[in-house]
Amino acid sequence: MTNTLHRRGTKENLANDFVIFVSPAAGVNKEGCAPRIKEFLRICLAQGPVNVGNGEEKPVPAAEWPRLIDRCTDSSSATATFDDPGKVAAVLKALVAADLGLSINISGLADAVDGLCRSAGIVRHSIEHSLGIWGARNRLPADPYLEIHTMCGHGMVSHNLIRKMVEMVKMGKMTSAQAAAYLAKPCSCGAFNPTRARLLIEKMLEVG
Repeated sequence: MTNTLHRRGTKENLANDFVIFVSPAAGVNKEGCAPRIKEFLRICLAQGPVNVGNGEEKPVPAAEWPRLIDRCTDSSSATATFDDPGKVAAVLKALVAADLGLSINISGLADAVDGLCRSAGIVRHSIEHSLGIWGARNRLPADPYLEIHTMCGHGMVSHNLIRKMVEMVKMGKMTSAQAAAYLAKPCSCGAFNPTRARLLIEKMLEVG
């Protein structure tokens, strides 16, 4: 199970939201895996992700992403987020060719991910679904805020911060792209999709 499964949204606004991450297994292939994790990140960076992370460091600007590769260790994880299925297809083909011997997970709409796997000449090994939110759902923020909040599976992007950023854009103090980039900063895993966040903010302002 991965916390990237809990992203909320519509089929339309999730269509260009993909998270790819590598998962070494303790006691199986984790020892000595750092070079393969580094290669995973190199392959992903070559296709222009919208966010990356190695699970151990604070988020850094895109210009500094290559240094995350250098600092990977056997205890690192690695995540890359994309807003273009064509780029995901290219990453998958490169990963198949690299044959890293590590588990690769992709979060996205199931039909879309299935098609991307087949285009790379593979069939997915398994599939997991989120069962949604259970409990006192009336205490949750409205869906437009949850759609942004759940892009950080660890809950590091707070509802109040999202409201503040939306208000800043509404007042003309920052652009929707700047607000989305700011919201991505607390997500150290690199799973937050700033492109989708920008579009969701713009939709919120359009609806009012």
